[in-house]
Amino acid sequence: MFSLINPVNPYLVGVSLNTILLIVAWITPKKLLTNAGLLHAWLLGVLIWGTLNWQGYVIVMFYFLVGSLVTRAGMAQKEAEGIAEKRSGVRGPENVWGSALVGTLCALGVGMINSGIISIPQSLVSSIQSLLLLGYVASFSTKLSDTCASEVGKAYGQRTFLITNLQPVPRGTEGAVSLEGTVAGIVASVAIAIVGWAVGLIKVSGILWCVLAAFIATNLESVIGATMQSKYSWLTNELVNILNTFIGASAAILLAWLWMITVAQ
Repeated sequence: MFSLINPVNPYLVGVSLNTILLIVAWITPKKLLTNAGLLHAWLLGVLIWGTLNWQGYVIVMFYFLVGSLVTRAGMAQKEAEGIAEKRSGVRGPENVWGSALVGTLCALGVGMINSGIISIPQSLVSSIQSLLLLGYVASFSTKLSDTCASEVGKAYGQRTFLITNLQPVPRGTEGAVSLEGTVAGIVASVAIAIVGWAVGLIKVSGILWCVLAAFIATNLESVIGATMQSKYSWLTNELVNILNTFIGASAAILLAWLWMITVAQ
């Protein structure tokens, strides 16, 4: 299972590594983040490395790189149809935290337990940390599933249906789903969950909880998009992303907790 293996202050390592990456990204002609987005990503990277070390950082980087790649799939076609992400997929601060806020809160929870800021009975430390780490991985599993489902569906979906009534709708419609997008979302959630298991953040059973939670959350987000997002101006894509990842993390934690109770009986 996950453990802090770096004897050096992980925040110092996080600052050093992310500063180097910030400089490289800043001077690279092909931008994946706006300038403001780079600064916020730097902060995110420092927090994640500081709390979850390289294991947690791998999850963020996997999400960011795969998410950025799939967002650019069929970009010319999506831009021509007016359904592409703004700024041709270049992410800003709102995208950084819309995707990573819930995961960061889970990571900070683990960090505060490790540092003693949060005092809990020793007998519960392992279980609570395991659940928070599962929530962390599940939040990114959910977001990558959502990103891949949406972007692949917009680029390659042959038949697109509104999730609430299964009536055909144009690609890019809020709340629309497609077979191609759904399969891509499931594959993405499995992939990042396996990465989380491979680096020791979650148990092998956590892969199942992450995938189930991502499927539940992604479909609930589509329902929100189909029924509420167009009615309320305050319900932005970024807020919906936060709700989506919160549902995913919470569902995974609840599933794992219920399973733990069942096994213990």
